[in-house]
Amino acid sequence: MYRKWATVFMVCGLVACGGKPVLSNSLAPKIITLPLSAAWYDNRLVYYITTEITDPAMATGTGITLTPRLRDAVPSYPKPPGVKTVLERVYKFPAGDQDAVFSSAPNPVGAASADKQYSPLWLLYTVSWNNASHPYMIKSEAALLEAVRKDEVTVTRTSIVINCPIVLNANGPTLSGVDVNRQNR
Repeated sequence: MYRKWATVFMVCGLVACGGKPVLSNSLAPKIITLPLSAAWYDNRLVYYITTEITDPAMATGTGITLTPRLRDAVPSYPKPPGVKTVLERVYKFPAGDQDAVFSSAPNPVGAASADKQYSPLWLLYTVSWNNASHPYMIKSEAALLEAVRKDEVTVTRTSIVINCPIVLNANGPTLSGVDVNRQNR
């Protein structure tokens, strides 16, 4: 598995949910450490944090917050063409063959993002190799859909919703107020 872990330090000045944070206690932490995961978007590595998920087993296994109400964001299927939702697609390889593949990403990360499709809420699709002895790295949704067309992989839609914002592009900016510690721990 090509999963990388790093530490993201979120400084108190980070703007969250559209407003400046107000600390009600002088003992409130000034820095929060969160695991950073790697994924692919459009042949580029991006990094994200995962904070909430609708699946109890995955929440327990990863130690993130179980949030069943996020399932309310899942539209009725089959979804009519042209109907937009807040959910994007994230493709996960449960066998650990490789990092996940996102269908969108902020461009660039931060307030200047011009990507109108990006959302930090993802509907999970699992990907399995039809011939597990010959997997190769899939680095974009287009490459994944081509692998489906060639019957190399099977993609299965789940009802699992995950909140995992992309916070860093391997070759670009990060969110304001975020410091990346590139040392291994």
